[in-house]
Amino acid sequence: MNAEIAALKGEIRKLSPRATAAGMALHDLSEELPAGWTSIPDVARTAFEAFAALDGARRRLNRLETEN
Repeated sequence: MNAEIAALKGEIRKLSPRATAAGMALHDLSEELPAGWTSIPDVARTAFEAFAALDGARRRLNRLETEN
């Protein structure tokens, strides 16, 4: 297995739980509304960034696996 592919798979294994946790935080916040409404931008930004990082890593992995 290509070292770059192995590294990306490791990165995805780390990013996936972070994205899941960020999504759950967003979900939990939505259930508590209107309390905590001022934290919406921060919680949403964290979730967005976590899922964007995970998606980017998955796309890079897919590209590398397709090339090999």
